[in-house]
Amino acid sequence: MARLKTAGGIRTSNKLNGSLLQWHLRYLAVNIKLYIEVSKPRIVLVLVITAVASALAATRFDSTPHTGWDVVSWNLLFLALTGAMASMGASALNHYYDRDIDRIMERTSQRPIPSHKIAANKVFIYGLGMCISSIAASWFLLNPYTSAMIFIGIMFYVVIYTIWLKRSNPLNIVIGGFAGSAASMAGWAATTGSVDVTGFLVGWLVFMWTPSHFWCLAIKSRDEYASVRIPVLPVLVGNEKTATYIFLNTAILLPYSVALYFFGLGLLYTLIAAMAGSVMLLYHYKLTKKPTPDFAWKAYKVTAPYLVIVFIALAFDALFYYRI
Repeated sequence: MARLKTAGGIRTSNKLNGSLLQWHLRYLAVNIKLYIEVSKPRIVLVLVITAVASALAATRFDSTPHTGWDVVSWNLLFLALTGAMASMGASALNHYYDRDIDRIMERTSQRPIPSHKIAANKVFIYGLGMCISSIAASWFLLNPYTSAMIFIGIMFYVVIYTIWLKRSNPLNIVIGGFAGSAASMAGWAATTGSVDVTGFLVGWLVFMWTPSHFWCLAIKSRDEYASVRIPVLPVLVGNEKTATYIFLNTAILLPYSVALYFFGLGLLYTLIAAMAGSVMLLYHYKLTKKPTPDFAWKAYKVTAPYLVIVFIALAFDALFYYRI
């Protein structure tokens, strides 16, 4: 060990101290990266956008409907923070519970727990702590309705979808999709203090979109899901029928999204929802003609940005509100 002699004795050299500091910083960076990975940051980002956009859209349905985006900035910040915490925690608990099948599936085998990069119990404690903290923080920083929707979203994703339905019921992702709807409803409640009919119907967009989105991925990863006996639709009925169900679901989603105009949404949202939905419908029609894993992956990539595009349109619809 490198040492320096001093009047008071012997002390560790600055060089060694610097090396130890660098090692600790690298260790910290690696651990932060692992916790971010089990938090599924892309899902977190989509749900935060969904929640914040819903909060902004709801400004046309609050006590001052003639003014758009008249919401306290701190409320948006607290909504984004507590929503992100809830999504991160629920995703971590999903990683913890699915660690046995993640180890078998090639697509998930390099996740932090199955690849032994992080201990499962640490992920469980982190996930549970984030979920509890998000519920408590939203109760005190926002309102009980928002907190309740965050709680419902966590319960749907962790308990109803991950633990109960995912391994036993082909409707797993259909019912589990309400977890995403809860994020939108939490945002709506953050502005209005409740979830009215329009707020519920806006949140239901996420529920309607989820099967079309996930079943495309399920076609791509059909063999992997079959290897761990997850009853996703392609495993049970094949790619061709699944592609037909995807097309039918999107064929329902498109008019549903446009029909929200009659519940008070504006023209900007309606036009963008119609265009985005039409592109999805076109690709899903093509998928019925070519229900291969490769084309399903292309359809999945087209479907993925739909939610963000539509909800951003929803937010700006409140700012540039116009109806015929």
